[in-house]
Amino acid sequence: MKRVILTVAMIAWGLVSAIGAEADRQAADEAAIRKAVESYVATFNQGDAKALAAMWSPEAVYTNPLSGEQVVGREAIEKQFAAIFGEAKKIKLEAKTESVRFVSPNVAVEQGTAKVIRPEQAPEESEYTAVYVKRDGQWLLDRVTEEDVPVVPSHYEQLKELEWMIGRWVDQDDQATVVTECNWAKNNNFMTRSFTVQVRDRIDMAGMQVIGWDASTKQIRSWVFDSDGGFGQATWKKKDNRWYVQQSGVLADGRKSSAVNVITRLDDNTCTLQSVNRTVDGELLPNIDEVKIAKE
Repeated sequence: MKRVILTVAMIAWGLVSAIGAEADRQAADEAAIRKAVESYVATFNQGDAKALAAMWSPEAVYTNPLSGEQVVGREAIEKQFAAIFGEAKKIKLEAKTESVRFVSPNVAVEQGTAKVIRPEQAPEESEYTAVYVKRDGQWLLDRVTEEDVPVVPSHYEQLKELEWMIGRWVDQDDQATVVTECNWAKNNNFMTRSFTVQVRDRIDMAGMQVIGWDASTKQIRSWVFDSDGGFGQATWKKKDNRWYVQQSGVLADGRKSSAVNVITRLDDNTCTLQSVNRTVDGELLPNIDEVKIAKE
């Protein structure tokens, strides 16, 4: 019985060792491929067609992204790159590896993004998939396919006048501290502002505001939600260095509210905030005096 247990234990230990060794090998190979990408970019930027072709496998197929022409073999690939470098002076390449996946011990697929930069031209960006083969301990390119990066529309131009708001802002007195953090969302189509109201040592209220461009009405709008269950929306209009935020909403108990918040930009790190024309269910409330807020 002890012999059986010992045999099983040895087999299990052998499997664990083999798995660990395979993981170590793949980690080393992935590091080598990532290093090969860096070397490829550096060689491309030196304009060395011969050295660049040597980084491809002897039977590699290269597709010229400009002409669509396919060539096979290092000699033909070298001629292609020599022609590219001859036609496009000072052309530069940037590449970023997103992932490396192993099909077999000697075949790997790298996915990444690339940018071709030419003087006085807009950069050309693409997403690529590169197949690498391992020959004599060296990882070589065998195939590369490219796709243009989808152009995501952005409303940054319409929102950039509010860019000074990006950052962390603090309004503090003896009774409470209000902290607001403003950031760009992905693609700069929206700005997000999270806020907390701290009274002494506890958070009294928190919430989130989203600011964006309404293409249907051609104006800046915002939406706000607070931790008490209230929500609202607003339109933004600028006059000189002031923004007038016309807000309407619903309180947690169902009553309707409205106000005009006036944000005055003093400089990139200082602004004032005042709330006027405040109503709840049609009843006029006192204005909130202007307060100065500073960016940390």
